Amino acid sequence: MSTQEQSAATATTETRSPDVVVVGAGTAGCYAAATVAQEGYEVVVLERKTEAEAGHIACGDALKGADAFPEAIPKSKLEPAFTNTGVDHGRFEIPQEDTVLEIPVPGELAVIDRWEYGRRIIDGAQDAGVDFHYDTVVQDVLQNGDGRVTGVEAMSKGDPRTYEADIVIDGAGSLSILQDHVDFSESTYDTNVNYSQFCSAYREIVHVEEPVEWDDALVFKPTERAAGYLWYFPRTDTEINAGLGFQMTEEPMELVDDLKRDLENRAEFEGAEVEDKLGAALPTRRPYDSAVHPGFMSVGDAAGHVNPTTGGGIAGAAYAGSYAAEQAVEALETGDYSEETFWRYNERVMDHFGARYAALDVYNILSTAVDIDDLMGLLAAMPGDKLAEALYSGSANIGLKLKLESLIKSRGHWGTIWNLYRTKQRADELLAHYEDYPSSPDGFDAWQAERDELMERVYETTGADPKY
Repeated sequence: MSTQEQSAATATTETRSPDVVVVGAGTAGCYAAATVAQEGYEVVVLERKTEAEAGHIACGDALKGADAFPEAIPKSKLEPAFTNTGVDHGRFEIPQEDTVLEIPVPGELAVIDRWEYGRRIIDGAQDAGVDFHYDTVVQDVLQNGDGRVTGVEAMSKGDPRTYEADIVIDGAGSLSILQDHVDFSESTYDTNVNYSQFCSAYREIVHVEEPVEWDDALVFKPTERAAGYLWYFPRTDTEINAGLGFQMTEEPMELVDDLKRDLENRAEFEGAEVEDKLGAALPTRRPYDSAVHPGFMSVGDAAGHVNPTTGGGIAGAAYAGSYAAEQAVEALETGDYSEETFWRYNERVMDHFGARYAALDVYNILSTAVDIDDLMGLLAAMPGDKLAEALYSGSANIGLKLKLESLIKSRGHWGTIWNLYRTKQRADELLAHYEDYPSSPDGFDAWQAERDELMERVYETTGADPKY
């Protein structure tokens, strides 16, 4: 037996017993923890990174809707991380059509320093009374004889540690390891999750010598394949978050080389210097049908709370964390840690943004089955305000005059227009169904069965392979 093995064998496992354990110090985890702590309960956040690295996350750095974030962490705490509040539209570059499409973005929008933002939400949670345990890696989940989650086992700075808790909140990100260890067989928790529903992404923070002319825009550009795009988000007029991603159903991209190639072909990046590099996986799928199990809830990326067409997930994570925490507080007050107690969290997610994200997922599915040149040609001919409406509401209603104008401009893409029109019908049907999300677990099976029938129509209409 090696010295390391002997040390592990003789190590004494320390046990902690907070009211709530939150795994992951991201947006969802910090807002969840702060919300519970403000009610006077003991909350511990377990973060696998060191204290110095905590908050360092691969992200596009675009933040929408911070003016209406939950109050558990005051906006004033976050504002120093806002580096560019002058962004007000999207700029879609379509090389195939030699076109740039300007699309307004409704509501407050900013580009942020994501690492600084990450540190500030941790500070905000600490101000609320949350205890952070860094360099702590969860290895297993504890369940009692009834299947209820009662804590986690972890290695904290190399030492084994058990955390016993009334509630575990999973904010551990995409493809969370916690979900591999919980037996969900007796609950509604969504287990229809696999890698193909996710996106692989990579980004660099790049400094340029001269101010870019598009410092008031989020710049998007399609990759040469479907279901992938490049982005250039200006933190300032000389500091750019540049990245790209692709759906994992596609053949793998050489992310670093592909980004480098595009940067080298853009004059504004001549002589640029790279400050930071980071990659990640993120969900580009519908929200989990149910993210609750006795004693356990998942939030943020760990529950698919991301706009599947853009990858934007900060706002959804903040709200999901707060909604889950409010149900956690109710459970702590009543001593009832069942699905029924947590169910209101599912409802609030679907009511607020989950239904819209599920409808937008239909367009993500379509993108895997269409010719990229046809799609870009169509987008180049569409009115930008209506595309913005579709992007942020989940649906779009285009008046007759605009329809006729679009048809005239889109000659040669009418087949794609018809396909998109029928896809919109499927998305609208799905949106309406999600707006009738059940008010208790009793109606869940029937709701899910009808949703699956609607998804069959989506696949039939788009010609895409089943995603779920």
